[in-house]
Amino acid sequence: MRILLCNCNSPPSLSPTPPQKPPPSFLPAAAVWTKKTLITALSGALSLTLLVSSSSPALSSDSPPFQPPRPPQLSTPLPDRCNEEEEEELQNKFVLKPEFVTNEEIVQEAWQIVNDSFLDTGRHRWSPQSWEQKKEDILGTSIQTRSKAHELIKRMLASLGDPYTRFLSPAEFSKMARYDITGIGINIREVPDDTGSVKLKVQGLILDGPAHTAGVRQGDEVLAVNGEDVVGKSAFEVSSLLQGPNETFVTIKIRHGNCGPTESLEIQRQLVARSPVFYRLEQVSNSPSSVGYMRLKEFNALARKDLVIAMKRLQDMGASYFILDLRDNLGGLVQAGIEIAKLFLNKGETIIYTVGRDPQYQKNVVADTAPLVTLPVVVLVNNRTASASEIVASALHDNCRAVLVGERTFGKGLIQSVFELRDGSGVVITVGQYVTPNHLDINGNGIEPDFRNFPGWSDVSQHLLKCNLHQQG
Repeated sequence: MRILLCNCNSPPSLSPTPPQKPPPSFLPAAAVWTKKTLITALSGALSLTLLVSSSSPALSSDSPPFQPPRPPQLSTPLPDRCNEEEEEELQNKFVLKPEFVTNEEIVQEAWQIVNDSFLDTGRHRWSPQSWEQKKEDILGTSIQTRSKAHELIKRMLASLGDPYTRFLSPAEFSKMARYDITGIGINIREVPDDTGSVKLKVQGLILDGPAHTAGVRQGDEVLAVNGEDVVGKSAFEVSSLLQGPNETFVTIKIRHGNCGPTESLEIQRQLVARSPVFYRLEQVSNSPSSVGYMRLKEFNALARKDLVIAMKRLQDMGASYFILDLRDNLGGLVQAGIEIAKLFLNKGETIIYTVGRDPQYQKNVVADTAPLVTLPVVVLVNNRTASASEIVASALHDNCRAVLVGERTFGKGLIQSVFELRDGSGVVITVGQYVTPNHLDINGNGIEPDFRNFPGWSDVSQHLLKCNLHQQG
């Protein structure tokens, strides 16, 4: 079983679509190979557009995936080791071919995932007792074919009443697993070591992709990108550094395994990255002031980097205010949304809360750096502002950094994870939800704007001043 943390929430009506746990007790010993691959970046609650995560909700808001010569697969992450022979032996030992997995085991595996992780967000159709009874009812009869097993899983998930929880056929899961935000065929994860420091490890590798062909292997540690040391950087930041125009080259320095040799590799990118940012400087009517207008179409791996460029250029051109236009932005990579919110917030201010049954989804996400800009901000929203866009809008609003103008937002605040089953199929499960800094449940509610029509800039300043005074008092 492989887990792709989707934090990809794009509302299905608008666009298509963990610490590690031991394998379920009913699984055979060979299933211990199960590991997780974290794909951040798309509409995370993160917007399930990718995979469609995030997004791609399916990844509706991300750059097109790299297409290798043959269907790629993400190799299974293995523990850090120094002995390559041991790594190869371990990898071969835990390969479990789909034909050797029984139909009953596949259904049980899907049942167990829901039992361990599913978050009922208000429909109250799930309880430990009712779910246990469902397993007994389903497995009480013989499951003759794999298609019948898949059909039972679909019915089982449908009974939860959650529009985002669903089954993925092997073909659908394979398409999702190809998602790559780096452009060179790897996914990077932050992995703490025994000393408490964090290493950036290759935790997902597309076989025959650019990085794999160049010599990168599962478990390698990323040390530098184009000569820039990546110590202290997040996995998302490093993934963004790896991004670039199609067929250009990037040089990465890696350490093989846990204590192996280091090597610098030049790798050709195979992903066309599109900038989601448009910006311009506008003169304010009847005023010497100028406003920097920035339109963000989606949250992909280039969103933060390109927005930083836009903000710096607009500020250098004399902008006194900023307009961040999130209208019709359905989300994308949730982590991109979190990183963009940090550009405006003071260190220590809350960006979003996450809640879920699993402790890994119970977090307070805060800004960890000083803001890039401190100018007043107006965020434009409408009823198609969703997921990662709502995270940014609520973070800036609740911390008195921006006023919201327009319409109530869509209201998509759930976190989905994508789990691979042992026959190559998968399930998308709602595992958590987002709550704003002011403790508003986004999902199903949306965010109410401060103004329906664009206010005067003096009104914007007064509104933000009152907000700050209220928080301080």
